[in-house]
Amino acid sequence: MYRILAVEDEEDIQEILKNYLTDQGYLVTLADDGVDGIAKFHSGEFDLILLDVMLPKIDGFGVCELIRRESDVPVIMLTALEEEEYQIRGLDLKADDYITKPFSMPVLLRKIAAVLRRTHREEEQQVITYKTLRIDLMGHHVFVCEKPEGEEEVELTQKEFELLHVLLINKGIVLTRQKLLNMVWGMDYFGEERIVDTHIKNIRKKLGQEYIRTIRGVGYRIDKENQR
Repeated sequence: MYRILAVEDEEDIQEILKNYLTDQGYLVTLADDGVDGIAKFHSGEFDLILLDVMLPKIDGFGVCELIRRESDVPVIMLTALEEEEYQIRGLDLKADDYITKPFSMPVLLRKIAAVLRRTHREEEQQVITYKTLRIDLMGHHVFVCEKPEGEEEVELTQKEFELLHVLLINKGIVLTRQKLLNMVWGMDYFGEERIVDTHIKNIRKKLGQEYIRTIRGVGYRIDKENQR
């Protein structure tokens, strides 16, 4: 369930936003001014922020600037300021969208859904899951989940991580040792190609399962999930 922070000082608009968003299944937190908005932002984790521009204490541009110093959370700015210069300012502050008042709630709901879809898709691209494996590419973490009580992180070296990543994004394809050397160690590597075997052996030992298959006389492959 997505969590939305709505920073809006007009009570009637607050009520409208809360009712519509709640009906759509969102969890909504309200803030009355810029200072309250920053405080609420720091007090919880949100998937999207609806941010009025003309706010007491700190205006929406100031709030957006402060948020962007520490977070890429999606921000949709809501304002009666329809002049182009204000829209450009909001977008320059890396707001994801800029909607002028009065606005249509059905249109706003669709814009919220579109931003969340895009953000969720971008986040998914940073994580690879395969059987009981979960690979966090940005955080450089590898997790194995074999038990109902949770997953366990496995420590891989840089080259082990890169090898596993390359094999996973090429599921179903046999990669020769030379191909793996080129992709992981670089085209200018002139060492012994058996170093690939050593790293594969270490990966298998650390993961505890035979995710990587040896194709004798050719190379290595990770099967697609519907293959055995």
